[in-house]
Amino acid sequence: MSSATRRQPQLALKLDSTAVDPASRWHDGAALTFLGGSLRLVLGTQHQEALREGDTLDLPLPPQATPRQIQDRAEAWLRDEAKRLLSQVIEQKSALAGRRAPRLALSFAARGHWVEVQDDDSLRCNWRLIEQPMAVIEQAIARAIAALPPEDKGFDLFGNSSITPAR
Repeated sequence: MSSATRRQPQLALKLDSTAVDPASRWHDGAALTFLGGSLRLVLGTQHQEALREGDTLDLPLPPQATPRQIQDRAEAWLRDEAKRLLSQVIEQKSALAGRRAPRLALSFAARGHWVEVQDDDSLRCNWRLIEQPMAVIEQAIARAIAALPPEDKGFDLFGNSSITPAR
């Protein structure tokens, strides 16, 4: 078989001309998934920090900001919100389970579970969990907390014991 009749694998690839450029979704007025709903991105320099008001997220960027700048700022806000909100849910679900809240680490993996129990009994949550409805977030975290090994309560020197004092 000659090299002319043999096709190189990379030449056999078909390019999808209908694929949307990922950068085109990051612009003023774009929708951002948040807690099962969406936020509308609004660019402006009237605020120093990103600010959520109702269903809008005001980003402190000029109107001529590049899609990459918009994406970076919006995702930074989402990650901060994820850390804040997930920590809050972990505290609540841990209290309901009668245990100390495990440490939280955010995961940036493209694939994997929403919440994973680590070897040190901390929780590793994918930051994109913030895009899911609150019921899904709470269920995923509650399930992970239930999978944690029982806490070692240790010996309580001054607690009630079955030993009676000597007379």
